[in-house]
Amino acid sequence: MSPESQGQNEHYLSVARRGFRTWRGDRPFWAGLFTMLGGLPIMYFPYANMHLGNMTLAMSTTAGAGSLIIGVLLVTLGLTMWFHSIVRVFAGVAAILLALISIPVANIGGFIIGFIFALLGGALSVSWAPGEPQAETEPVPAEGAPETVPFAKDEQFPEGALHGACLPEQPHAPYDTTVEAEGGRHRAG
Repeated sequence: MSPESQGQNEHYLSVARRGFRTWRGDRPFWAGLFTMLGGLPIMYFPYANMHLGNMTLAMSTTAGAGSLIIGVLLVTLGLTMWFHSIVRVFAGVAAILLALISIPVANIGGFIIGFIFALLGGALSVSWAPGEPQAETEPVPAEGAPETVPFAKDEQFPEGALHGACLPEQPHAPYDTTVEAEGGRHRAG
């Protein structure tokens, strides 16, 4: 075992951080986070009470159940974006629609805070696309070296020498000059 081996002496926090970074990169993480953060104020404010000195201000409305449903659905959609990213477009569109519905139903969309977060999360989810794996680059031949493709053990052919070698050569079709003589029109027309 080499004294320079990686992985044995790594701190568990750096391993966990690297694992979280990998997990976060494979899904619309920020979209799910913003959608969940948008759902929290939308479902909280209709049931909250503000205390101003000795006076209690209740912000509950008759649509409190609607606010709760919208908030819970936004949190659920945020978790769906994280753990089932294949439906990210549906979840994003649904989050945008719920954010728009929360304006008249849930205290102006959770006093605009929840509306903005849910709208941003939905837009990020719709626009997110999984990353493409990086293609391995081919080694560049040294300067002055002939560009050859190894074929057999000791035999090398120039590049393109065997291109299409297994197909018989096709005869070229004769050029039809009647198309140009008729002005490009079809014979029937």
